[in-house]
Amino acid sequence: MSAKPLLCVALLAAGCSAAAPPPAFTASLTSPTDVVLTWPDDAAGHRVEYANDPAGPWTTLRFLPAHTTSYHHPDLIPETPFYYREQPFTGPVSTELHAVTSGGTVTFTWTDRTSDEAGFLLEIRRPGTPDFDPVEVTDPDATTCALSLLPGEEHSEFRLRALHYGPLSPVVHQTTGKER
Repeated sequence: MSAKPLLCVALLAAGCSAAAPPPAFTASLTSPTDVVLTWPDDAAGHRVEYANDPAGPWTTLRFLPAHTTSYHHPDLIPETPFYYREQPFTGPVSTELHAVTSGGTVTFTWTDRTSDEAGFLLEIRRPGTPDFDPVEVTDPDATTCALSLLPGEEHSEFRLRALHYGPLSPVVHQTTGKER
């Protein structure tokens, strides 16, 4: 009979010592109307989406470059539920991109060499900045894209990425508080 209580104690001790892994995707209120989303660095870019109902419809907030691990969603409607999900994206980056400038608009053309992309992502590196940022997303099989340049973007560098999405994260939820 003495062996049975020892077995129960050993199982309880083993269950208490196991730490749960941290959540992969979280949403935190940083003020009554601001939410910050965080996820681990997986070296991929990320698409961040929100909805006011867990079933959608979903709206893309932003495409974020690789190694970005958070997004701040500010100035939200008070006392409103917000549901979030994120999705990593990867894809080869172009080495050559043909562009024609007319006024403040740049039109890019390329050859679609992939058969299974979810679309193409145009990225910009503005003068004086170290990294490329996503600026436009196309439909699958597109071969052209026009972009209106903002002041200061005239001497930017551009690249194109064939988008391949990873799995969607679990949905996380936050309800905003009352405005002060």
